[in-house]
Amino acid sequence: MRRFLPAMILLALAACVDGGPGDVSGFGDKASTVADTANRDYYPDDQLLVSAKTQFKSRNYGKAATLYKKALDVAPSDPEALLGYAAASDMLNRFDQADLAYRKLEPIIGTTVVFRNNYGYSLLLRGNLQGARKQFLAAYEKAPNNPQVANNLELLRNSVSYQRRAKGDLRGI
Repeated sequence: MRRFLPAMILLALAACVDGGPGDVSGFGDKASTVADTANRDYYPDDQLLVSAKTQFKSRNYGKAATLYKKALDVAPSDPEALLGYAAASDMLNRFDQADLAYRKLEPIIGTTVVFRNNYGYSLLLRGNLQGARKQFLAAYEKAPNNPQVANNLELLRNSVSYQRRAKGDLRGI
């Protein structure tokens, strides 16, 4: 009977799965179906960043955000990927995601011209004109000849002259 019991257990285990007795896993399924399916893609050089930048320039902000997110999965502290992800999230009005990226980015690159300019633009999109002005002026002090900072200051000046309107105010136009 003692010799018969191990054979019965082995036979019962083999009946629980589609494969043979050697293809048994701890989950009661074939071992091949519970194999590690983690993303093992290799991304040569900056392939994801190049694709993300291309999508961003083409104004495909959703695709750009997805590609920047994949780049962050590969290298979580990459400043270029964080900056791009924050900018794409801003354009999608996903300010919660943008804020997370800006919080991770600031200790890495500090309050550089690029950081202040991008964060100021984010604040401008949210309607926080005073915060945007503060960021743009700080960027302007560091780089008075930077055309992007000058353009954003002009955009801010133009934004002040327009009235805020509630949704639906211009329905009849």
